[in-house]
Amino acid sequence: MEDETLVYYYYVLALVIIVLDQITKWYIVKSMELGERITIIENVLYITSHRNKGAAFGILQGQMWFFYIVTIIVIVFLIYYIQKEAKKSRFLGISLGLLLGGAIGNFIDRVFRGEVVDFIDTYIITYDFPIFNVADSALVIGVGLMMIKFIDEERKAKRSK
Repeated sequence: MEDETLVYYYYVLALVIIVLDQITKWYIVKSMELGERITIIENVLYITSHRNKGAAFGILQGQMWFFYIVTIIVIVFLIYYIQKEAKKSRFLGISLGLLLGGAIGNFIDRVFRGEVVDFIDTYIITYDFPIFNVADSALVIGVGLMMIKFIDEERKAKRSK
């Protein structure tokens, strides 16, 4: 497959994440009251209508201008990196596409709602994990894949020495 075609797929992946993220958030906003909870798996998984004016885990509440500036910088960096580096590695391209989709998904919320809509509420054993959304999931998976890629490259570099 041609390099330029691969790059196209990473942007399509980002677009799929954005659309899925915004549709699920729209549905939560339109069909649930803030704080309302639906049990999916008792003591494990709930759909809970929640809003977050901060970053991950609720940090930096209300710092919207900070988020606007940082997110724009991150989006520009991700697009640049997709154009320059993702052609060399599908694994990296997929992680960058997930990161781009997640970043834009939450950015849309901050710009148009002034807060991020979260709704996936999980309990892992007895830990109540912070409520998150599709964009957050894409960001976490994208970072995880990127870490795997960098660890693998480091290991290969050590073997070749």
